[in-house]
Amino acid sequence: MPEICFASVAPIVPVRDLDIALDRYRRLGFDARGYDGPERYGFVDRGAVSMHLTEWAEHDPLRTAAGVYLYVSDADALYAEWAALQDLGGRLVEPADTPYGLREFAYIDPDGTLHRVGSRGS
Repeated sequence: MPEICFASVAPIVPVRDLDIALDRYRRLGFDARGYDGPERYGFVDRGAVSMHLTEWAEHDPLRTAAGVYLYVSDADALYAEWAALQDLGGRLVEPADTPYGLREFAYIDPDGTLHRVGSRGS
């Protein structure tokens, strides 16, 4: 039996308004585009990271949890980039060193998705 190789993963993140979410991800430095079809679906990419967005009218951030972990080369630099954005919405949690050797921060977007971001500590 041949060995199966997994090439990548793309989480599907629920959003209440696709257009607003695509704009927010563009501001965060992602390439963002909607699906060219009747479905309210989108794609965001930055470097080797890809996520899919799905518009879900019934999405309730208080009841429907979503989260992604983004490994980056410099969590502090990305935090500074995102913290400089005006009217981003959501909540940024400052970077901290973890007991497991990563430097991490968090961004919880207005749709309730947790984006935990980490890089190897120095």
